[in-house]
Amino acid sequence: MYQLLGVNTDAKTPKGTALGYLTGILYLAPGNLSGFEVCPWRNAGCTEACLNTSGRGKLANVQLARIRKTRWFFSQRDDFMNALNYDIKQLKLDAERDGLKPCVRLNGTSDIAWELGQHSVIKKHPRVQFYDYTKSAYRVGKMLKGDLPPNYKLTFSYSGSNNEDCLDILARGGNVAVIFDGERPSRWNSWPVIDGDLHDLRFTDPRGHVVGLKPKGEAKKDTTGFVVRPQIEQMVAA
Repeated sequence: MYQLLGVNTDAKTPKGTALGYLTGILYLAPGNLSGFEVCPWRNAGCTEACLNTSGRGKLANVQLARIRKTRWFFSQRDDFMNALNYDIKQLKLDAERDGLKPCVRLNGTSDIAWELGQHSVIKKHPRVQFYDYTKSAYRVGKMLKGDLPPNYKLTFSYSGSNNEDCLDILARGGNVAVIFDGERPSRWNSWPVIDGDLHDLRFTDPRGHVVGLKPKGEAKKDTTGFVVRPQIEQMVAA
C-alpha cells in the first residue's frame, strides 16, 4: 500500500509499463491551495490551466487528499520524507518483481526543487530514474551543466510568457513541453516536435526537442496563451 505515490493511476503512465517502466507520481495541491506555495514559478496561465482537475483530480476526495499531503509535507517534513522513502523502496520492489525499471515523478502537480539538500530523496535512490516538468529555467540550466543528480531529468514547461527561456534551453540541448490545442505541429519555433502523449517517460526523449502535449482539464478552456493554438499562429504569421 502506497501512502504518497500514485502508481499507474492516471491515463498516461500505464503506457510506460509497455516500455519497461513502473511509474510512481506524487500529487500535491498545486499553487497555494493548501495554504503553502508549491509552484513558485507559476504564472496566471498555468495556474488557471493546471492539470490538477484533470481525470480523477476533479473528485473532491482526491483534492482533499492532495491538500492533506501538502500540509503534511510542510508541517511534519521528516515524517513525510520517511513515508516517501518507504513508497519509493516499495516501488523498486514491485518493479523488480514485474521485471520493470522504477521511475518517479515527484512534481505531479507541484514544482518543488527536490534536488536541494545533501541528503535529497533523489540522491538516496540512485538506481531510480526521477523526472519532472518545471517552469524554472534556473533548475533546468543546472541540469544541463551537470549540477543536478544524474538520475534526475527536467523538462522545461512553456508558460506563454517564457519564450526566450524556451529557445535558450532548446539551443543548449534541453527539452521544452508545449501544450498545443488542435493538430500538433511538426515544428515549433523551428524546433522539432514529438508526441508527448505517447507516454510520460520524459527522460527517454531525444535532446533538443519540443514535447507536444494535448490540453487536459481546465487547460482546454485556456485563453491566456499558455495553450498554443498553431492554426492561430499560422494565421497571424500570414
